[in-house]
Amino acid sequence: MAATASVSMAGERMKLARLLLRRKTAMIGLIILVVLVLAAALAPWITSYAPQKLSIVNRLKPPSAAHWFGTDEFGRDVFTRAVYGGRLSLFVGFSVVILSSVLGIVLGLVAGFFRSADKVVARVIDAMMAFPDILLAISLVAALGPSLVNVIVALGIVYTPRLARIVRASTLVIRELPFVEAARALGVSTWRIVTAHVLRNLWSPILVQGTFIFAYAILAEAGLSFLGVGVSPEIPTWGTMINAGQQYMGSADWMMVFPGLAIVLSVVSLQMVGDGLRDILDPRLRKEL
Repeated sequence: MAATASVSMAGERMKLARLLLRRKTAMIGLIILVVLVLAAALAPWITSYAPQKLSIVNRLKPPSAAHWFGTDEFGRDVFTRAVYGGRLSLFVGFSVVILSSVLGIVLGLVAGFFRSADKVVARVIDAMMAFPDILLAISLVAALGPSLVNVIVALGIVYTPRLARIVRASTLVIRELPFVEAARALGVSTWRIVTAHVLRNLWSPILVQGTFIFAYAILAEAGLSFLGVGVSPEIPTWGTMINAGQQYMGSADWMMVFPGLAIVLSVVSLQMVGDGLRDILDPRLRKEL
């Protein structure tokens, strides 16, 4: 019986993989995302410059064979800093997804499964959703202090309500289904019902929402760094690079163009992947594929 279930799950995965391959936009987004991640991971091997190496003689040089993306006001190679900056920007986005997912799943399950806690948790979620994301993030970073860890914590808190609301809504439906009622009648513990019967049926919306939060977090980190309330300006991220290049707009546009293009590519690719996963994992939309 276990072998039959394993074969069934493997067949379902193969079917989902084939559907994903048929979604050209999702595949294009996935390819772009993989290229960006590989470039960030292999940064020491694809560039011969150090991200913090100064060369005043070569300051504000336009793109050339020696410096593909030009140099900045201190003569640092913009391509190198963009590649290394991608490490931190993508790391921030991924870390925010993990943190907001953990908090959002816990809050959403508590609010959706336990009626006594629903009103309190739901009101907290609604109150947090009432604030604009960037404004709430600025307030939290200002309270915690500007640092990489605090930016991750602030953005994780900001995007927790998005996931918590989805988990809560899905849990409210799942807890009333017959298989949950049957588990209760058989005396299965509440913890077992929540983890084995409810949570396992929530991974599709969690996964889809996670890709969108990833994109939002990259944009938010860039916005915080651009405003000067994010990570330290000495640390290369796409946001800090754009912030440094704004004063040279018109004379050295490449300082803003290339990190801005990296942000656009990463966000658009994540949105494309998220849309593809939503269409594939939603049974109602899957019928149309």
